[in-house]
Amino acid sequence: MASLTIPDDRRYHPEHIWAQDAGGGVWRIGITDFAQQQLGEVIYVDLPEAGAHFAQGEPCATVESAKAASEVITPLSGTVLEVNAALADAPETLNRDPYGAGWLARIQVDDPAEPTLDAAEYQAQVQA
Repeated sequence: MASLTIPDDRRYHPEHIWAQDAGGGVWRIGITDFAQQQLGEVIYVDLPEAGAHFAQGEPCATVESAKAASEVITPLSGTVLEVNAALADAPETLNRDPYGAGWLARIQVDDPAEPTLDAAEYQAQVQA
């Protein structure tokens, strides 16, 4: 496996999803570098509707690759404010830039204190 990028400016869900504080209770979410490497070439992304509410750990989206379809787990409970519509035409962005242009959604978080992993804890999990 190629070396993993795990930025320390965000929090992680054990199911290989990241959440980054965008300010004002809004967080961007996406899949990790580990997740995109496991999936292989992403060919389709099914994103949630704006206004939908998901509890932490609930599936909120689906990412399909040539290998498999995988549910995206909500890393923090919240309401979807916006989805990354550019992924409809360019789902491979998840492979090229999972922490930048490949973000999935922006959510208004209910409780930012919900338990998540920091970068070191997540790295320890994926290297176990």
